[in-house]
Amino acid sequence: MKAEIKELIEISRFYGGNKEYVIAGGGNTSFKDENTIWVKASGQSLAELTEEGLVALSRNKLREISGKTYADDPMLREEQVKNDLYACMQNPLEGKRPSVETSLHELISYSFVVHLHPTVLNGILCSRNAGKTVASLFGDKALFVPYTDPGYTLFKALETEITAYRKLHQRDPKCIFLENHGVFAAADTTAEIKDIYRDLIGSARKNLPEPVKAEDLPFNQVMHRVLPVIRMMLSEDRPKIIRGRHNTLIAEYYGSQQDFYKVSLPLTPDMIVYCKTKYLYIEQSASAERIIESLRMQLPRFRTEYGYLPKLIIIKNAGVFAVEDTPAAAETTLDVYEDLMQVSYYASGSGGIKHLTAEQIAFIDQWEVENYRRKVAAANLSSDKLSGKIAIVTGGARGFGAGIAESLHRLNLNVVIADLNEETGTGLVSELSQKPSSGKIIFKKTDVADPESVKELVAFAVSEFGGLDLMISNAGVLRAGGLEEMEAEVFSMTTNINYNAFFYCAKYASAVMKLQNSGKPGYFTDIVQINSKSGLRGSNRNFTYAGAKFGGIGLTQSFALELAPYRIKVNAICPGNYYEGPLWSDPENGLFVQYLKTGKVPGAKTIEDVRKFYEDQVPLKRGCRLEDLVRALLYVVDQEYETGQAVPVTGGQVMLG
Repeated sequence: MKAEIKELIEISRFYGGNKEYVIAGGGNTSFKDENTIWVKASGQSLAELTEEGLVALSRNKLREISGKTYADDPMLREEQVKNDLYACMQNPLEGKRPSVETSLHELISYSFVVHLHPTVLNGILCSRNAGKTVASLFGDKALFVPYTDPGYTLFKALETEITAYRKLHQRDPKCIFLENHGVFAAADTTAEIKDIYRDLIGSARKNLPEPVKAEDLPFNQVMHRVLPVIRMMLSEDRPKIIRGRHNTLIAEYYGSQQDFYKVSLPLTPDMIVYCKTKYLYIEQSASAERIIESLRMQLPRFRTEYGYLPKLIIIKNAGVFAVEDTPAAAETTLDVYEDLMQVSYYASGSGGIKHLTAEQIAFIDQWEVENYRRKVAAANLSSDKLSGKIAIVTGGARGFGAGIAESLHRLNLNVVIADLNEETGTGLVSELSQKPSSGKIIFKKTDVADPESVKELVAFAVSEFGGLDLMISNAGVLRAGGLEEMEAEVFSMTTNINYNAFFYCAKYASAVMKLQNSGKPGYFTDIVQINSKSGLRGSNRNFTYAGAKFGGIGLTQSFALELAPYRIKVNAICPGNYYEGPLWSDPENGLFVQYLKTGKVPGAKTIEDVRKFYEDQVPLKRGCRLEDLVRALLYVVDQEYETGQAVPVTGGQVMLG
């Protein structure tokens, strides 16, 4: 790797990881030598840029684009220019797309070019006095270019401006300010580029109001009853995710229609790309019912007028809520919109806000590059009907629970692992977060024997994702023993975890699922208890566990009858013995050890004797495995015509008549 390419990657990551300079992986960087320019490919994030994320193009071929004549129709012209950019690639078979700004980078003679969207500088560039302010602050050090539609039109405008600047100053500008867009800094070393940006931002801060600190404000508890309804009202082909944000900056703009107007229109192209052009404001927020009623009234009008559902909803005294397909996309949308608020704040103190015009907005919205980004985002979404759904797995830190959580995460669900074992649970989340998935996986410490803890768990899932589609009540304990040795307090403790906890899970999960049903009556959700073969057949000297599991099937059938009108399916999975899991194999408290000590298996002298005794009772001669359980789980969730069932997964050990 060339030393300069290493420098390019280093400076890209330096700025790309700082939201004060760039949001949503935007911005662009390049390096050029005599014959070749390396530029960040479309769709690549500056913060994570590698050599594979660069496109190498011939500079000689790029220069030919300037002299060509293209179609008058802007969309056809952009398509023609895109094809010519592809023809400049040194290796077109790589499958990467050159940035639309490649020709702009080629115009500038310096070796390194770094294009960013610093919030502070955009506060000036999105103000009515942008040109005058840039001139007064930076003089002839900088070139100011009035707003021009991006793509080929901007390239030609910048070509004219740079040519004029060269004639006047006998050099290229090292700073180029694009109105309502961002800044280019150029130099022959990356160290000088860092100096340039440091000086620009330092000078700007001296002439702008102090920033509003975005300090977190409390989550409005009313939203726990609102978000599940909104989520379903805005979900069409696939379930959406809603993530909210509430802080002191946002509070500046949600107090009234007049305040909201300041942030009701986009200021830069990126704001259109990620947030669309219109945002829904709800002022009637005194109660959950008022918010939902207001949304029901406004939503049809919004869609009729603008042709799409809102990606952002601003609710008075509650915050800003992004509606997206994935948590990552929702976070990006929130980042971009919060940046819009900060830019608006700065612009207000620098001569007043200058929004993009309707014509400028329409061009961006229809631009081929914008459509390409939409296609890329859509291509990254799984077509599986479970993708994007929200699940809770209790007892998810170890054993079957951990395996279920991992399987759901792999299927692109958003998963909350609930467990008392915080160290193991957070470790599992850290491990699984590194694996490919469009879903997000998080941990919540939970005591399933405590109804308040379960209530908080469900509220946590709603706060994180906007709702709940699948509650898996998996947490359980087993303490073997006959009537003589079983203590009353042990019986009570195990029953509370194995039986009562399922009631708590169903109670609080179904409350959210009913709200979702009110927003979309045909939508199915699921509550699943991971039961046991011991819930289908008595278990010698194991009555505490078996009794709770028998009761769980009674609850399953009863809940199923009660919740069917709300399209909430309730089923139980009854796996056979999972011998590889900690319940059986833990060297200190596992069932193999317990059963050996209590003499449950006559004649057994070793743990292997106990294991073989149980395996011999299974017609298929092995214990239940994780994949067996997951197949059954996916079945009961996928089908829409079974509820109240106890599905045996026992290798034939228990057969229902």
